[in-house]
Amino acid sequence: MTQNASGTFDITGWDEYAKDAGPDGVVVARVRVTKAFHGDLTGTSVTEIQTVTTDSGPSAYVGIERFEGALHGRKGTFVLQHSAGSDAEGQWLKWLIVPTSGTGELAGLRGGGDIVVDENGGHSYSLAYDLP
Repeated sequence: MTQNASGTFDITGWDEYAKDAGPDGVVVARVRVTKAFHGDLTGTSVTEIQTVTTDSGPSAYVGIERFEGALHGRKGTFVLQHSAGSDAEGQWLKWLIVPTSGTGELAGLRGGGDIVVDENGGHSYSLAYDLP
């Protein structure tokens, strides 16, 4: 049966490791992001993302995030795959739990969800998941 989790997270670190700015105004960068999660997910994560920005602003990123903590009180780790982008009509930030990545009490975890960035820059998440 599918369960739902929600809450917020804080970005606790943002370290840019590589940046390639082309003459066309397109910038590709590699960034390590650390986070602290609150709500139904409690714990921390490290994310490696590849970003693309243009003269018009942020355009897209992809990434892999390793979470360590608890989901509704069940402890373990798992990996999220990110896919995100934005345009004049808005943004979308999706994540997918990498199948077979769950450990501990989160072994067998599957699902996906969304991240929302509010007008003040705060981050919230929703996650629909299944656990055996």
